[in-house]
Amino acid sequence: MRFLAFAEQRENKFKKPAFEVIRAARTLADQTGGEVVALAIGSGVRSVAPTLGGHGAQKAVVVENPKLEFYSSTAYAKIVADVARQQQANVVLIPATAMGKDLAPRVAVRLDAGLGTDCTALRVEGSDIIATRPVFAGKALTDLRVNSSTKVFTLRPNVFTSGAGDEKPADVENVDISLTEQDFASAVREVRQAASKLDVAEADIIVSGGRGMKGPEHFRMIEELAEALGAAVGASRAVVDAGWRPHDEQVGQTGKTVSPSLYIAIGVSGAIQHLAGMSSSKYIVAINKDKDAPIFQIASYGVVGDAFEIVPALIAEVRKLLGKG
Repeated sequence: MRFLAFAEQRENKFKKPAFEVIRAARTLADQTGGEVVALAIGSGVRSVAPTLGGHGAQKAVVVENPKLEFYSSTAYAKIVADVARQQQANVVLIPATAMGKDLAPRVAVRLDAGLGTDCTALRVEGSDIIATRPVFAGKALTDLRVNSSTKVFTLRPNVFTSGAGDEKPADVENVDISLTEQDFASAVREVRQAASKLDVAEADIIVSGGRGMKGPEHFRMIEELAEALGAAVGASRAVVDAGWRPHDEQVGQTGKTVSPSLYIAIGVSGAIQHLAGMSSSKYIVAINKDKDAPIFQIASYGVVGDAFEIVPALIAEVRKLLGKG
């Protein structure tokens, strides 16, 4: 069995989910006697491609073009599908990031492949790959078997390990895929991101605020706690809809699905749409003055009380513990 892992990058730096899909592919390949090929697309990515070997890729295929510096759904889908055919890949693994969620179905259509999305586990069963994914807004898990000869799976970020092993650097192969102007019918022209701002989809710790914060001015308290913990700032849909926080911070069914090691929900009631996006977090800490708030039903630790009294004290203790003043 041959695995193709899409290594997502930005500014020639691989995103953490790229390493996670490669490591997941390596685990499956070790069980099936297969081979792992990583695919990097961009402009100038060859110099960093060998590092993918440290995460389990025997070979890194690189497709470079100045026009590929930014994501193009049409061009990237063509490249992934063409490389999958060239490499005779049976299984294509793509991170379930914003890019991956857009890319995967396009690739699956081009390959006439079945698609399993937002997977939280993969295992080998005979000659099949069985994927586990959440359903019913995270209330249940289902096992999925893809029957097509070529299979495409997207993997939820922060669920699979990304740790580097003892593997040697990957052998790099440059591949030329013929692209026309039509292949760039859809393309990102510019990416703007706040300096040093962490992406909630990839963060290991998230501090999230809800309507209980009472106004956008009080989110400074959320930001201070996040800064002390080295965490990303998240928000509920109600907060984003009210214009208090940007959409890229929204956690939930209509926002980003996250699986951090620690999720701190402050003033978040826990509507089902929000729980669907964060219930797979390893540890959940809820702070809410309503003891009957649904968030407490899934919380690892709950604090019933006024966030405006609890959070400042928590910030002070965290800073003291971590020696940050």
